[in-house]
Amino acid sequence: MKYKVNDTCIACGMCAGTCPEVFRMNDDTGMAEAYAESTDATNDAAQEAMNTCPAGAIEEA
Repeated sequence: MKYKVNDTCIACGMCAGTCPEVFRMNDDTGMAEAYAESTDATNDAAQEAMNTCPAGAIEEA
C-alpha cells in the first residue's frame, strides 16, 4: 500500500520510529515523508503509524 504525509505533519518522528521501512524524516524539510510502499511484512506497522499520527498527517495514497 502507498501512503503520503500531508502538510499537517508536525515533524514528531513517530511514523519513522514506528515503521522506518516506509516513513523517514526528510533532511531538507525536517518533515516526515513516505518513501516506500508497505509490503506484507510492513503493512501492520505502516497502518499503526497512520492510525497513531498525532497530527493525522498520514493518508493512504
